[in-house]
Amino acid sequence: MEANGDDDKSPVRSLDDVANSDDHAAAPIPPPVAAPLQSPPFWKVHGRSVSGASFMSNRGGRPTPIQLEDHSEESHDQGRACWAKHVTIDDYTVVTGTTGIGAYVVWNCTVETLKGAPFTIRKRFSEFDKLRADLVRAFPHAEASIPPLPRKSVVSRFRVKFLEHRKAGLSHFLNCILLNPEFSGSPILREFVFDV
Repeated sequence: MEANGDDDKSPVRSLDDVANSDDHAAAPIPPPVAAPLQSPPFWKVHGRSVSGASFMSNRGGRPTPIQLEDHSEESHDQGRACWAKHVTIDDYTVVTGTTGIGAYVVWNCTVETLKGAPFTIRKRFSEFDKLRADLVRAFPHAEASIPPLPRKSVVSRFRVKFLEHRKAGLSHFLNCILLNPEFSGSPILREFVFDV
């Protein structure tokens, strides 16, 4: 073994030696091979049988005529069920006890009827909540037509901004319920409006 290390083949090499050597030349990366495109089996074209043909193609390309019905006359059941024209919630009153405990809000609602003068009803939020629950129970098939009530809040329930938001939500709720012929003729709604 010589001291200068010429004959010594050490596995440790410097970075400069590695950078200058040709034994680590990068092999060219082959281009990606494109696989042939295949449609999913459910995209295959199928011939239509008579049972799978559309109704329009069986009628020679003519659409079915639209039939219009007039439900505004008094003789029609739904026409008699609609009795309200418009509902607004004009304002609210915060009712407090002598100690301030048990305070609540009363909503002043004006109902304009199709025939006759408007009248005012006063309701608490809990009465709106009961009305909605009773309607959902009585009309489970129409729950999607019954809008949700505005959210509740223990902290901000008497703040003006919260009450104005609730006022708009309750007004929307009442209009959707009172102007819907399916609900407006129900005894549940009549009890709510007329306190029967």
